[in-house]
Amino acid sequence: MKILHITPTYLPAVRYGGPIYSVHGLCRALVALGHDVHVFTTSVDGHSNSNVPLGRAVDLDGVKVWYFPSGFLRRLYFAPAMMRELRRQVASFDLLHLHSVFLWPTWAAARVARRAGVPYVLSPRGMLVRDLIRKKSRLRKTCWIRLIEKKNIEQAAMVHVTSPVEVAELKRFTFCLPGVTVVENGVSWPGKWSDNEVSEDVRNIVRNQPYLLFFGRLNWKKGIDRLLHALKEVPKLQLIVAGNDEDGYLAELKRLATTLQVSDRVFFLARSLEGADKEALFSGATLFVLSSYSENFGITVLEAMVRAVPVVITEEVGAAEIVRRSEGGIVVTAQHLGPQIASLLTDEHSLAVMGQNGKAMVEQQYSWPQMGKKMEKLYAGVLHA
Repeated sequence: MKILHITPTYLPAVRYGGPIYSVHGLCRALVALGHDVHVFTTSVDGHSNSNVPLGRAVDLDGVKVWYFPSGFLRRLYFAPAMMRELRRQVASFDLLHLHSVFLWPTWAAARVARRAGVPYVLSPRGMLVRDLIRKKSRLRKTCWIRLIEKKNIEQAAMVHVTSPVEVAELKRFTFCLPGVTVVENGVSWPGKWSDNEVSEDVRNIVRNQPYLLFFGRLNWKKGIDRLLHALKEVPKLQLIVAGNDEDGYLAELKRLATTLQVSDRVFFLARSLEGADKEALFSGATLFVLSSYSENFGITVLEAMVRAVPVVITEEVGAAEIVRRSEGGIVVTAQHLGPQIASLLTDEHSLAVMGQNGKAMVEQQYSWPQMGKKMEKLYAGVLHA
């Protein structure tokens, strides 16, 4: 198959978190299965741009990535050159896969694909959550859904989601849905690393053991405030909060930690962390915690599990069922987060067993080659419908 993926941002713009890695992981797996995989994206990387060639294919692990500039309406990733290339090339593809909603590239690709009679799969990537829409940009997003996104979704050949949680959220809308298929995210295995590759600030912070680890974007929907409240109920334990502060949320978190009188036990690493720095943080963690208000999947949960780190997550996290089935951690309500963490910490043997349980299941069932085969089957079903 010749497949075109449309996504607003891509490597090397790792500041945007999980979707960057999951889309590339999927594309790389499809290439390994023998498919001709292209990506149309923008060069946007925060307030600047990635240092990449524009308007031509760049080989990235066998994936042909086309970057286009966005100079105006950057928050929507408006890229006229992408539209021109879409019109020129769309008929040469068997299928398009659109990642995201509420953004210009999805609208542009869906429109061009419909006109050319090329089927497309749409992945909302956790952005279609009613409660989140009510809390942020409600009027703008409600209008966008009515005028643009409803048609994009209803005329897709298939909607792809990553968890049953995301299916349930989709059904809260009044869409006349096409088929909806769950294909989970995969996870990449940890790379080799050594202590001398670890940055000084990370090396200093991981000495504060035992510690809980949060790893991900510093964003209000990640529920880091819940975790800070829970820390009050877990004396003597440190917390490391690591991830890019794209939304300027760090100052608010620091104020909350001070108000709760836990600031002496909370350490912030507000930047993107990869390689040896990431491995050092996971290696020293007693527990990984993700207490999100909404999370369509939670790729960092599987990243912790494949490293044999037991996990504690709230029930709103899409990977909750994987955690339950694997017995690689526990799924809790937000109000019981602190007491459950405190209880787990009293039994080191149980923590070790949880870690090994999670690692075994992720290795057996959630590699990218396995997820690539599942997506390949989804695409084949679309093309032969």
